[in-house]
Amino acid sequence: MKKFLLWIAICLPTIAWSGDERVDIARFSRGDMNGWQKKSFSGETRYSLDNSDGQLALRADSSATASGRYREVSVDLNKTPILNWIWKVGGILTGNDERTRAGDDYPARVYVVFSGGVMFWRTRAINYVWSNQQPIDSRWPNAFTDHAHMIAIESGSDRVGQWVSERRDVRADYRRAFGEEPGHVDAVAIMTDTDNTGAVATAWYGDIWFAEK
Repeated sequence: MKKFLLWIAICLPTIAWSGDERVDIARFSRGDMNGWQKKSFSGETRYSLDNSDGQLALRADSSATASGRYREVSVDLNKTPILNWIWKVGGILTGNDERTRAGDDYPARVYVVFSGGVMFWRTRAINYVWSNQQPIDSRWPNAFTDHAHMIAIESGSDRVGQWVSERRDVRADYRRAFGEEPGHVDAVAIMTDTDNTGAVATAWYGDIWFAEK
Protein backbone atom coordinates (compact mmCIF):
# COMPACT_ATOMS: atom_id res chain seq x y z
CA MET A 1 0.00 0.00 0.00
CA LYS A 2 2.63 2.54 1.04
CA LYS A 3 4.78 1.81 -2.01
CA PHE A 4 1.73 2.26 -4.23
CA LEU A 5 0.97 5.70 -2.79
CA LEU A 6 4.55 6.91 -3.10
CA TRP A 7 4.88 5.55 -6.63
CA ILE A 8 1.75 7.39 -7.81
CA ALA A 9 2.86 10.63 -6.17
CA ILE A 10 6.25 10.63 -7.89
CA CYS A 11 5.07 9.52 -11.34
CA LEU A 12 1.84 11.49 -11.61
CA PRO A 13 1.36 13.69 -14.74
CA THR A 14 -2.32 14.36 -14.06
CA ILE A 15 -5.00 14.66 -16.71
CA ALA A 16 -7.42 17.55 -16.25
CA TRP A 17 -11.12 17.00 -16.93
CA SER A 18 -13.52 19.67 -18.18
CA GLY A 19 -17.02 20.29 -16.93
CA ASP A 20 -18.34 20.39 -13.38
CA GLU A 21 -21.36 18.08 -13.50
CA ARG A 22 -19.86 14.65 -14.18
CA VAL A 23 -16.30 13.41 -14.43
CA ASP A 24 -16.06 9.96 -16.00
CA ILE A 25 -13.24 7.87 -14.55
CA ALA A 26 -14.07 4.38 -15.84
CA ARG A 27 -16.32 3.53 -18.77
CA PHE A 28 -15.88 -0.22 -18.68
CA SER A 29 -19.49 -0.70 -19.81
CA ARG A 30 -18.38 0.67 -23.18
CA GLY A 31 -15.28 -1.49 -23.32
CA ASP A 32 -13.16 1.62 -22.78
CA MET A 33 -9.83 0.93 -21.06
CA ASN A 34 -8.22 4.18 -22.18
CA GLY A 35 -5.83 5.63 -19.60
CA TRP A 36 -5.89 2.67 -17.21
CA GLN A 37 -2.43 1.49 -16.17
CA LYS A 38 -1.08 -1.50 -14.27
CA LYS A 39 0.69 -1.63 -10.93
CA SER A 40 1.86 -4.93 -9.43
CA PHE A 41 2.84 -5.70 -5.83
CA SER A 42 2.80 -9.48 -5.47
CA GLY A 43 2.06 -11.53 -8.55
CA GLU A 44 -0.61 -10.56 -11.06
CA THR A 45 -4.31 -10.29 -10.41
CA ARG A 46 -5.87 -10.92 -13.83
CA TYR A 47 -8.03 -8.10 -15.19
CA SER A 48 -10.14 -8.51 -18.32
CA LEU A 49 -13.35 -7.13 -19.79
CA ASP A 50 -16.19 -9.55 -19.16
CA ASN A 51 -19.96 -9.59 -19.68
CA SER A 52 -21.60 -10.56 -16.40
CA ASP A 53 -25.40 -10.66 -16.09
CA GLY A 54 -25.71 -8.42 -19.13
CA GLN A 55 -23.25 -5.85 -17.75
CA LEU A 56 -19.90 -5.32 -19.48
CA ALA A 57 -17.35 -4.73 -16.73
CA LEU A 58 -13.75 -5.23 -15.72
CA ARG A 59 -13.35 -8.64 -14.12
CA ALA A 60 -10.60 -9.26 -11.56
CA ASP A 61 -9.35 -12.72 -10.57
CA SER A 62 -6.87 -12.98 -7.71
CA SER A 63 -5.15 -16.11 -6.39
CA ALA A 64 -2.65 -15.13 -3.68
CA THR A 65 -1.82 -12.07 -5.79
CA ALA A 66 -1.97 -8.30 -5.49
CA SER A 67 -1.97 -6.00 -8.49
CA GLY A 68 -4.22 -3.16 -9.44
CA ARG A 69 -5.30 -0.82 -12.19
CA TYR A 70 -5.21 2.94 -11.81
CA ARG A 71 -6.04 6.04 -13.81
CA GLU A 72 -4.41 9.42 -13.34
CA VAL A 73 -6.97 12.21 -13.09
CA SER A 74 -7.48 15.67 -11.66
CA VAL A 75 -10.81 16.07 -9.92
CA ASP A 76 -11.91 19.16 -8.01
CA LEU A 77 -13.98 17.92 -5.08
CA ASN A 78 -15.44 21.39 -4.59
CA LYS A 79 -17.26 20.86 -7.89
CA THR A 80 -17.79 17.10 -8.04
CA PRO A 81 -17.38 15.55 -4.57
CA ILE A 82 -19.62 12.51 -5.06
CA LEU A 83 -17.97 9.27 -6.22
CA ASN A 84 -20.30 6.78 -7.89
CA TRP A 85 -19.52 3.24 -8.96
CA ILE A 86 -21.02 -0.22 -9.41
CA TRP A 87 -19.37 -3.49 -8.47
CA LYS A 88 -19.98 -7.15 -7.76
CA VAL A 89 -18.04 -9.88 -5.95
CA GLY A 90 -18.15 -13.62 -6.47
CA GLY A 91 -17.53 -14.27 -2.79
CA ILE A 92 -15.99 -12.78 0.32
CA LEU A 93 -12.78 -13.63 2.12
CA THR A 94 -13.29 -15.37 5.45
CA GLY A 95 -11.28 -15.56 8.63
CA ASN A 96 -9.01 -12.60 7.96
CA ASP A 97 -8.74 -9.63 10.29
CA GLU A 98 -8.56 -6.73 7.84
CA ARG A 99 -7.13 -4.41 10.46
CA THR A 100 -3.89 -6.42 10.54
CA ARG A 101 -1.14 -6.80 7.95
CA ALA A 102 -1.77 -10.52 7.65
CA GLY A 103 -5.43 -9.87 6.87
CA ASP A 104 -5.21 -6.77 4.69
CA ASP A 105 -6.93 -8.36 1.65
CA TYR A 106 -10.23 -7.57 -0.04
CA PRO A 107 -12.24 -9.09 -2.88
CA ALA A 108 -12.87 -5.55 -4.15
CA ARG A 109 -11.62 -2.10 -3.33
CA VAL A 110 -11.71 1.34 -4.94
CA TYR A 111 -8.96 3.83 -4.06
CA VAL A 112 -9.15 7.60 -4.29
CA VAL A 113 -5.59 8.96 -4.20
CA PHE A 114 -4.37 12.43 -3.22
CA SER A 115 -0.69 12.72 -4.10
CA GLY A 116 0.32 15.74 -2.02
CA GLY A 117 2.13 17.21 -5.02
CA VAL A 118 5.88 17.57 -4.59
CA MET A 119 5.49 16.60 -0.93
CA PHE A 120 5.09 12.95 -1.91
CA TRP A 121 5.43 11.80 1.69
CA ARG A 122 1.98 13.32 2.26
CA THR A 123 0.35 11.03 -0.29
CA ARG A 124 -2.98 9.90 1.09
CA ALA A 125 -5.79 7.63 -0.01
CA ILE A 126 -9.33 6.71 0.85
CA ASN A 127 -10.00 2.99 0.30
CA TYR A 128 -13.61 1.92 -0.18
CA VAL A 129 -13.67 -1.81 0.45
CA TRP A 130 -15.94 -4.85 0.43
CA SER A 131 -15.24 -6.23 3.89
CA ASN A 132 -15.69 -9.75 5.16
CA GLN A 133 -17.11 -8.76 8.57
CA GLN A 134 -16.45 -5.12 9.48
CA PRO A 135 -19.75 -3.24 9.87
CA ILE A 136 -20.85 -1.14 6.91
CA ASP A 137 -19.53 2.43 7.18
CA SER A 138 -16.93 1.42 9.76
CA ARG A 139 -13.48 2.88 9.13
CA TRP A 140 -9.92 2.24 10.24
CA PRO A 141 -6.33 3.15 9.29
CA ASN A 142 -4.63 0.82 6.86
CA ALA A 143 -2.45 -1.78 8.57
CA PHE A 144 0.63 -0.74 6.58
CA THR A 145 0.36 3.06 6.58
CA ASP A 146 -1.70 5.68 8.38
CA HIS A 147 -1.70 7.66 5.10
CA ALA A 148 -4.47 5.37 3.85
CA HIS A 149 -7.91 5.16 5.43
CA MET A 150 -10.23 2.19 4.95
CA ILE A 151 -14.03 2.42 4.81
CA ALA A 152 -16.28 -0.64 4.62
CA ILE A 153 -18.89 0.07 1.97
CA GLU A 154 -20.23 -3.49 1.80
CA SER A 155 -19.78 -6.27 4.33
CA GLY A 156 -20.41 -9.99 4.38
CA SER A 157 -22.07 -12.26 1.86
CA ASP A 158 -25.65 -10.96 1.72
CA ARG A 159 -25.08 -9.21 -1.61
CA VAL A 160 -22.54 -11.58 -3.13
CA GLY A 161 -23.27 -12.19 -6.81
CA GLN A 162 -25.35 -9.00 -7.12
CA TRP A 163 -24.51 -5.79 -8.92
CA VAL A 164 -24.43 -3.07 -6.25
CA SER A 165 -24.43 0.69 -6.86
CA GLU A 166 -22.42 2.87 -4.48
CA ARG A 167 -22.32 6.60 -3.79
CA ARG A 168 -19.88 8.37 -1.45
CA ASP A 169 -19.10 11.98 -0.58
CA VAL A 170 -15.30 11.78 -0.90
CA ARG A 171 -14.73 15.27 0.42
CA ALA A 172 -16.65 14.47 3.62
CA ASP A 173 -14.90 11.12 3.99
CA TYR A 174 -11.49 12.78 3.61
CA ARG A 175 -12.30 15.45 6.20
CA ARG A 176 -13.38 12.80 8.68
CA ALA A 177 -10.34 10.60 8.01
CA PHE A 178 -7.59 13.22 8.03
CA GLY A 179 -9.09 16.22 9.81
CA GLU A 180 -8.46 18.71 7.03
CA GLU A 181 -9.65 19.80 3.60
CA PRO A 182 -8.59 17.62 0.67
CA GLY A 183 -6.79 18.87 -2.40
CA HIS A 184 -7.59 17.64 -5.88
CA VAL A 185 -8.02 13.94 -6.47
CA ASP A 186 -4.97 12.79 -8.44
CA ALA A 187 -5.78 9.16 -9.23
CA VAL A 188 -8.43 6.51 -8.87
CA ALA A 189 -7.47 2.85 -8.58
CA ILE A 190 -9.13 -0.53 -8.22
CA MET A 191 -7.65 -3.70 -6.78
CA THR A 192 -8.69 -7.23 -5.91
CA ASP A 193 -5.94 -8.66 -3.72
CA THR A 194 -5.36 -11.84 -1.75
CA ASP A 195 -1.58 -11.93 -1.36
CA ASN A 196 -1.56 -11.75 2.45
CA THR A 197 -4.17 -14.46 3.01
CA GLY A 198 -3.28 -16.64 0.02
CA ALA A 199 -6.97 -16.84 -0.86
CA VAL A 200 -8.88 -16.69 -4.15
CA ALA A 201 -11.27 -13.88 -5.09
CA THR A 202 -13.21 -12.66 -8.11
CA ALA A 203 -14.83 -9.26 -8.57
CA TRP A 204 -16.34 -7.14 -11.32
CA TYR A 205 -15.96 -3.37 -11.55
CA GLY A 206 -18.46 -1.30 -13.51
CA ASP A 207 -18.40 2.37 -14.44
CA ILE A 208 -16.88 4.91 -12.03
CA TRP A 209 -17.56 8.66 -12.06
CA PHE A 210 -17.62 11.82 -9.93
CA ALA A 211 -20.68 14.04 -9.83
CA GLU A 212 -22.18 17.03 -8.08
CA LYS A 213 -24.45 16.51 -5.11
